[in-house]
Amino acid sequence: MIDLAENRIVMPGELLSEKPERISYAFVDKGKTYSTVVGLFSEGKLVPLEGPYEPLPDDLIVGIISEVKFSGYSVEINAPYVSFLSSREIRERYEMGDAVFARVDRVDEVKNIDIADAKKLPVGRLVKVSSVKIPRIIGKKNSMIDMLKSATACDIYAGRNGYVWIAGKGNQTLAEKAIRMIETQAHTHGLTDRVAVYLKSQQ
Repeated sequence: MIDLAENRIVMPGELLSEKPERISYAFVDKGKTYSTVVGLFSEGKLVPLEGPYEPLPDDLIVGIISEVKFSGYSVEINAPYVSFLSSREIRERYEMGDAVFARVDRVDEVKNIDIADAKKLPVGRLVKVSSVKIPRIIGKKNSMIDMLKSATACDIYAGRNGYVWIAGKGNQTLAEKAIRMIETQAHTHGLTDRVAVYLKSQQ
């Protein structure tokens, strides 16, 4: 019997469940569920350890305004596809280089992306990480990112697209170092405790 709650590294083709399960990055064959990627399997979820960002509706992302158009804005979101924010979706005007926190609204068959519910972010710094490591940076029930915010006194916005925006008058350098630590150790056990010890040692 396969335990869906266990925490383990899996390889492509490795059995995840003896039953058919709806799991991202997995496939069902003859009533059993198998992985399609090298990933971390925990609590019924499979997180690839490497790979490009694939936009999905309702993903919360960090983007950078890359072009101002008559009807809206092109937004760079760390994906090889066009992302567009309509002027009808926002109340304020943006300029090139502005950072926004937004939601993927729609992805069509040729990967054109519409984003919505955009919020202009305060002046800060952009940290680019592997998009598959974002769930670890956020943590269960936001536990990891809340700890980072509390320990560094920074505002931190983690986008599913692998862009993390750090703002505020706190210790932005420490926040970035901790995020890099999480990224490089995302597949290991006891990470939350190690990050907590590291943050405390730097205060």
